[in-house]
Amino acid sequence: MRINKFISESGKASRRQADRLIEEGRVTINGKKAKIGDQVDPGDEVLVNGSAARVARNNVYIAVHKPVGITSTTEKKVKGNLVDLVNHPLRIFNIGRLDKDSEGLILMTNDGDIVNEILRAEGEHEKEYIVSVDKPITPEFVEQMEAGVKILGQKTLPCKVHQLSKFDFNITLTQGLNRQIRRMCEALGYEVYRLQRVRVMNITLGKLPPGQWRDLSKKEREQLFRELNYEPKEWY
Repeated sequence: MRINKFISESGKASRRQADRLIEEGRVTINGKKAKIGDQVDPGDEVLVNGSAARVARNNVYIAVHKPVGITSTTEKKVKGNLVDLVNHPLRIFNIGRLDKDSEGLILMTNDGDIVNEILRAEGEHEKEYIVSVDKPITPEFVEQMEAGVKILGQKTLPCKVHQLSKFDFNITLTQGLNRQIRRMCEALGYEVYRLQRVRVMNITLGKLPPGQWRDLSKKEREQLFRELNYEPKEWY
């Protein structure tokens, strides 16, 4: 692991701050002054300003029910951020986003490597939502949503849509354009007034109350890793 990433994941500083500390000679690896780009191996002793930096041996993977009004960011200066909501003892960050007006499932972790695996567009990993709109849903609306809608200068990928009631539908996407569902509905003359993400790949929201979080079960983690063909690394 690169030294700036190691320091960042230890919670001592951001990557940018870590680079500055390294340039100022305030970081050592096994007693030697660190240089930008140095690698840290498991078991190495890293000191920042003379204090030991450690990354958790066991990675954390949690499911959060983000309420409406909470911003999908780890920036502490942003009022109503995810980190303050969760208040986890370890330094964690969100995998992907939900806009402030939406609610539902967000995964959070301290495993930086898995984030890119889940968010990589070519992986086409499923994300499922329940959406409420402002006027009755028609068969034409469902058909157009499934086939793809032109937004942001491109046509969205085909997706699965299932009508639940007069004003509610279920949609499963394999891409994550900015405010995609809201923009798709708007392009077809509908306005979204409630949007809830209920699943990311094999992880479901279930009955988790808004504002609460839970650790992923061993079975959930193992299935997630299998689907991603991913093997987490362990650190000291």
